[in-house]
Amino acid sequence: MTEDTHRRVAIERITNSHYTVTNARGGTITVGTADTTDFSPVELLLVAIGACTAIDVDILTSRRAEPDAFTVAVDAEKLRDEKGRNYLADITVTFRIRFPEGEDGDKARALLPDAVKQSHDRLCTVSRTVELGTPVTPLIE
Repeated sequence: MTEDTHRRVAIERITNSHYTVTNARGGTITVGTADTTDFSPVELLLVAIGACTAIDVDILTSRRAEPDAFTVAVDAEKLRDEKGRNYLADITVTFRIRFPEGEDGDKARALLPDAVKQSHDRLCTVSRTVELGTPVTPLIE
C-alpha cells in the first residue's frame, strides 16, 4: 500500500457508545447509537454511498451548468437474517437535481443519466466496494 492509496480514520471513545472520529486531515465527526442525534454507523454508510456518488455527479454535471437544486436521498431497509445477522437491503440512491433553463442547463440535464451511471458503475469507490462484497478483516492488537 502506498500513501496515495491508503485510507484511515481513527475512532476514539468519548463515553459508552459515543465516539469521535478523526481523519488524516484532522477533520472530526461524532458517532453514536441511534438513541442520540449523532450519526449511527449505518447512517454513515448511507452517507458515504450518497455523498460519494453525489460528488461524482456534481463534478461531471456542474461543468455544464451550476444546479439550481441538488439533493440526494439514500434509503435502505435494515434487516436480520435467520442466523440473527444484521444487514442492509434494497439500498436506493435518489437524485433530485434541477438545472437552470437554457442551453447550459440542457447540456447538464442531458449528461445527468450518464453521470449517474458512470458513478455507479466505476467511479464511486464506496458503492463499488459494497456491491463487490469486499471482505472486512477484524484485528486485535
